[in-house]
Amino acid sequence: MKNFLFVAAENDALENCKAGGMGDVVRDVPRQISERGDRAHVIVPAYSRLHHGGLPKTTLNFSLRGLGYTAELYEVKPKKEFPNIFHYVLHHPEIEAGDIAHIYHNDPEEPFYTDAIKYFIFCTAVAEAIKKGAFGKLDVVHLHDWHSSLLLFLRKFHPEYTNLKDIRFVYSIHNLAIQGIRPFENNYSSVRNWFPDIAIDHRALMDYRYRDCINLMAVGIRFADAVHTVSPSYKEDVLLPSSPPEFIGGEGLERDLQKADAEGRLFGILNGCNYKNINKEKKGNIYRNTVKALFRWLQEESKKYKADFLAHTGEKIMEYVENKPKFIASSVARLTEQKFYFFMRSPEAFVEILKRLEKVDGIFILLGTGAPEYEELFRKLSYQHKNFIFTNGQSEKLIDSMYLESDLYFMPSLFEPCGISQMLAMRNGNPCLVHHTGGLKDTVEHMVTGFSFDGESYDEKIKNMLEAFDEALDVFENDKPKWKKIQASAKKMRFTWQKSVDEYYKQLYKTN
Repeated sequence: MKNFLFVAAENDALENCKAGGMGDVVRDVPRQISERGDRAHVIVPAYSRLHHGGLPKTTLNFSLRGLGYTAELYEVKPKKEFPNIFHYVLHHPEIEAGDIAHIYHNDPEEPFYTDAIKYFIFCTAVAEAIKKGAFGKLDVVHLHDWHSSLLLFLRKFHPEYTNLKDIRFVYSIHNLAIQGIRPFENNYSSVRNWFPDIAIDHRALMDYRYRDCINLMAVGIRFADAVHTVSPSYKEDVLLPSSPPEFIGGEGLERDLQKADAEGRLFGILNGCNYKNINKEKKGNIYRNTVKALFRWLQEESKKYKADFLAHTGEKIMEYVENKPKFIASSVARLTEQKFYFFMRSPEAFVEILKRLEKVDGIFILLGTGAPEYEELFRKLSYQHKNFIFTNGQSEKLIDSMYLESDLYFMPSLFEPCGISQMLAMRNGNPCLVHHTGGLKDTVEHMVTGFSFDGESYDEKIKNMLEAFDEALDVFENDKPKWKKIQASAKKMRFTWQKSVDEYYKQLYKTN
């Protein structure tokens, strides 16, 4: 029996421990490992909240900033129990909940300042737990994004943790754009402040653009035994330099990725999607679930500043309870540059989409929260356009209804390492319209399982996005057999975790 440890910032197997797609992966991959009869331990920070009600396992003592630190390891109950999977959280008072999903901090002045501190503490405590044998003898440690990559720094440079060299380390990249860059010196969140006794190899750790800084994403790529992107096409993308907004590639780390590839350490394996135990909303609940979500948000203190807008959305949705629209286009996503850059830079293109929907008695429903300037843009557009319903909050039930009842799922991501939303929409026979990039290339085929657009220049992309939207509406309106065939083909697609984890075992874990 092989023994695995997953180290990440998120784990959706636990309540309230997810901000993005990484949480799904960290939930689903251990379940496949369990099905194979192997053992998986999963550890995330407690964020000063997830350890409540947990079972204390051990106390961990280690050194940081030249001081003695003590952290506590708790075993916690997951949402669903599976054999041979053990879930842990690590508590230390300095590892606090952030303002993004009560996980990450948003530091506008010094990006990653607070997060770097809490993940330095977290990773050092995890290294101590491994050394202490808290998870038994490990065969593979699987790290996710920059939040966990400091373990590779400790493995290479810290005299206390040379035992980590006996274990295979795998590093998954979920979002290459977020790199965890912090100074080497002269800052409370610098490497020198937290690890004053370690000789720092600046060249091996530095960011190419900010040479007085460590790049924690680069540390993961440079020092892991295997590096993994979450789709084959994204692997090809990241080997090339970015040229935004036309193309998002290696984001300054393409040289490291090319080196990993040349050394046979870089693998592109598509994420899977869950096709079992799906939360099923009843069909026809989309408007009811919207109203219920709006009433809940209106009672939340943190939503008071947008209470007027939520009431405006409620009033709008009531019209559609009686007079159902003939076509629903929808999007569910965090409101960020990655997901909606095209609409932020060209709001007129989005307005054009709304006008075209109007002609077919259609509406656009967007659900999400995120960057203030994106929320503001969509609130403004919602006040101006009757057929644009912007549900500015988070609701699992409403998301399920949207995947189930939309006619077209819209995903114009600027870049997409893999994407889960398009798989969830397709699982319900809901065709998607996507930007032909990264994992979206690997999952949606134009006029076969959905619709896609691309272009050499930004203007060409916008033009082609509108044309692809017209094409989708035209098939829906004028070629019902073709539309049904695309729906059926989308629903038939199977991106299973079983298939993905087979590849993990072969390529990443090297345990077969």
